[in-house]
Amino acid sequence: MNLPKVLVEILERVLGRGEFPLHEPRFNGNEQVYVQDCVVSTFVSSVGSYVSRFEEMLAGTAGCKRAVATVNGTSALQLCLQVVGVQRDDEVLMPSLSFVATANAAHYLGAIPHFLDNEEVSLGIDASAAREWLTYNTERSHSQLRNKITGRRISAIVPMHTFGHPSDMNGLLALASDFQLVLVEDAAESLGSLYEGRHTGTMGRAGALSFNGNKIVTCGGGGALLTNDIALADYAKHLS
Repeated sequence: MNLPKVLVEILERVLGRGEFPLHEPRFNGNEQVYVQDCVVSTFVSSVGSYVSRFEEMLAGTAGCKRAVATVNGTSALQLCLQVVGVQRDDEVLMPSLSFVATANAAHYLGAIPHFLDNEEVSLGIDASAAREWLTYNTERSHSQLRNKITGRRISAIVPMHTFGHPSDMNGLLALASDFQLVLVEDAAESLGSLYEGRHTGTMGRAGALSFNGNKIVTCGGGGALLTNDIALADYAKHLS
C-alpha cells in the first residue's frame, strides 16, 4: 500500500483539492492604522508606546513578570543564553529536532550546540535519555559540569516546544536541577501553550518567543524574552 498516496487522498476528502500553505497570516483588524500611527510617532524601533504596550501584554498573557521585545526570535534566544551566563566554548544542550535558530543562538555567542535525542510523545528532548547520557559522560570540576569527552563546560539546556506542543518540562526541570544546568526555553512556536497551567517560556530562567510570519501572532518579524527575574529582564533590555 502506498501510504503517502492514501494520506493525500484522505486530506483531499477532508480539505478538498488545491494548495494549502503551511502558514497564512491574517490582517483583518486595525493593523494598517496602528502601523501608520507608529510611523507618524517616529518611534519605530526598540522603544515607544507600542513596544512598551506589547511587552506588557506579552507578560500578562504569559503570566510572567517581564517581557523584552527583540528584533526576531533568534535574537531573543541568543539574548536569553547571554544573560543567563552562557560563554564562548560552552556546550549548550538542545533537541536534535528543531529549527536551525536554536543552534544559531548558541553559535552566535561562540558556544557549541550539543544535540540530544527527542522523544516521540511531545517531540521534545527525551529527559530520560538525556539523564542517562549526562550520568555516564559528565563530571563535576571546580563546581562546573564538564563533558568527559570534550572537556568543555556544559552550561545550559534548551528545550524547544515543537509545533507548540510543550516538552516534558517536569522531567527536564528535574534534570536541570540535578545537574545544575540553567534551563532556557525555546518557546518560539508556542505562544498560548500551557504545561500544567503554566505558559511555555516561563518555567526556566528565561524563554524566547518568535513573531515571524509563520507564528501564532506575527509582527512580520520580532521576538521576545520572557522571565520572572526582574534584574535579568533589565539587563536584557539594556543589551537589546
